[in-house]
Amino acid sequence: MPIIKNLGRAASQLLQSSACGCGVSLVPVRAIGVSPRQVASDASFHSVTFSESDHPRVLITGGLGQLGVGLAKLLRKRFGKNNVILSDIRKPADNVFYSGPFIFADILDYKNLREIVVNNRITWLFHYSALLSAVGEANVPLARAVNITGLHNVLDIAAEHNLRLFVPSTIGAFGPTSPRDPTPDLCIQRPRTIYGVSKVHAELMGEYYHYRYGLDFRCLRYPGIISADSQPGGGTTDYAVQIFHDAIKTGKFKCYLRPDTRLPMMYIDDCLKATLEIMEAPAEALTMRTYNISAMSFTPEELAQEVQKYVPELQMTYNVDQVRQGIADSWPMNFDDSNARRDWGWKHDYDLPELVTTMFSYLGSDSRIAQAN
Repeated sequence: MPIIKNLGRAASQLLQSSACGCGVSLVPVRAIGVSPRQVASDASFHSVTFSESDHPRVLITGGLGQLGVGLAKLLRKRFGKNNVILSDIRKPADNVFYSGPFIFADILDYKNLREIVVNNRITWLFHYSALLSAVGEANVPLARAVNITGLHNVLDIAAEHNLRLFVPSTIGAFGPTSPRDPTPDLCIQRPRTIYGVSKVHAELMGEYYHYRYGLDFRCLRYPGIISADSQPGGGTTDYAVQIFHDAIKTGKFKCYLRPDTRLPMMYIDDCLKATLEIMEAPAEALTMRTYNISAMSFTPEELAQEVQKYVPELQMTYNVDQVRQGIADSWPMNFDDSNARRDWGWKHDYDLPELVTTMFSYLGSDSRIAQAN
């Protein structure tokens, strides 16, 4: 059993906030008196044994971000409403709160997170709490605490209680020295953002825990994810979500990336489908712990041309943000996801035309869209 790090916090040394855009709390810039300790084995702290035939009991951390609510909806259809617990440190909207179990969970509060896992007999954990690329660069101490310290808590708890653990990775786990077109699963990774560095750390720690402690760790490197039911969250690829909202509201969009910036992208339904499929895949089918997945790759200019089929008067301008452009220029242009397609049958459903049609079917109530259609 691994040594568990109880990252307990002295109240006088902490900076705490009730909410953060990534679904995790603010943390101390420096931790005082933190030391690893062996957690005593006590029957009252261990979960009830589940039979093989039971559905998994699922916990989703950082669940009010872009992917958590949609994943909870998908998993509840599959495993039953009460078997999937959504968690965050923010207050959920009424429709989310009443759609199924929701609890407060701070990934930096080790003891509370462990109690949640034990008391709710959790068997699968989806760890979505993280600061994204652009937001992380604006607050590196916070990103380091959330993306790395929080991960350590989750890894230790998952190993102790024999959970199946999913941690998403990202195109940001690669850097300017990685092959970009295409980018294979295994290659040099030297990212230049705290977000990317923390995700490489997560991939390697998860693989280490798998081989050292037998943890059933599974990870997908997501491309840019596009969805209609969430607002952009500070990621470098979020222009591909914002363009739809601005096209409908104003007919104008100012892009912060160059028009020829090619990045891999995916519609959220494909992303959620892949996440469930990798978790349900037989362990013996997996030849690695972290896989690339992809669906399409496009530039802002190509996306705008497709959007203009629905909003012909869309005015596209460019005001390049050098920070985000620099990040994008260090990321893959295309993902090689052949291993995922071979090992567990990954296959996407949405290419660029289907993506744009689907986005406007959700968002396109504006008269401009109706006239274009």
